[in-house]
Amino acid sequence: MAGNAIDQTRRMLSLVTYLRERPGARVSDVARAFGITEDQLIADLDVLPMCGTSFRGGDLLDIDTDGDRIWWHNPDDVASPLRLAADEATALLVAARAVATLPGLRDSDRQALVRATAKLEAAAGEVAGASSRVSVTFESEGGVFADVDRAIAERRRLWLRYYSPARDELTEREVDPIRLFAVGHTYMEAWCRLSEARRTFRLDRVAEIRLLDAPADPPPVELRDLSEGLVQPAAEDPEVVIEVGPGGRWVAEYYPHDSAEELPDGGLRITLRTPDPASLRRLALRLGPDGRIVSPPGLAASAQEAARTALEAYGE
Repeated sequence: MAGNAIDQTRRMLSLVTYLRERPGARVSDVARAFGITEDQLIADLDVLPMCGTSFRGGDLLDIDTDGDRIWWHNPDDVASPLRLAADEATALLVAARAVATLPGLRDSDRQALVRATAKLEAAAGEVAGASSRVSVTFESEGGVFADVDRAIAERRRLWLRYYSPARDELTEREVDPIRLFAVGHTYMEAWCRLSEARRTFRLDRVAEIRLLDAPADPPPVELRDLSEGLVQPAAEDPEVVIEVGPGGRWVAEYYPHDSAEELPDGGLRITLRTPDPASLRRLALRLGPDGRIVSPPGLAASAQEAARTALEAYGE
């Protein structure tokens, strides 16, 4: 089964052509033809209706399934020759040139992108000249993404220098990547050889990355359902109570919680669970006068000490 973003994009492009030629195709037949599971096919079909011929919306693919067969209701509507507005052509050309510079991109993919860009430039005419005056460069996360994507495709192990904000330190480790996903930020799920456990790494916290010759061999793991977000506290996780003022009500929007009780001053008393209560010290420092940790007492005292240490450093 394809397990990286580039392979999924290739598959979905092929899927459009395949479905156009086979109205009412059976889910099982299509999944077998593409070498993927039926669940993965359904996941692809959930994405395809958000694709179409216009960046502004409209002319989207009207594809659905009843679980047994797949129906494409408007193939003729989206099969007409593509007409790009000037801003659309410019955006495509700028993005294509930027992606072609990504480190770690496979040569075959880079050459295919260069050829496609050349054809688009020829079709765009004068717009192509305007787009050449705009450039985009990727920060380090772009290179990290390319290396992780390549490691997944080639089933290779990675070496990382990774920043852990909870401990405020850089660690070196080898990991066997499992998948890339995005929930607000872009993450890699991998089997960490340092901790001998599954770990999640935020790509913008990777200080350095290197592909190794060793093959990746993560143990079989059940992929988590991330539809409810990255952080999904368990009932056995320690309970933390935080009181925030009106300026800290955003905490209830960003942190999964068990309850949020209104306070007389317009604030909230928030009860939540987390497997790592110490990580909330940073939240307490960020809130400043807009909030405080109430319990457990040890965590509250730890947050107070962290605040005093910070103030003393500024005093010096």
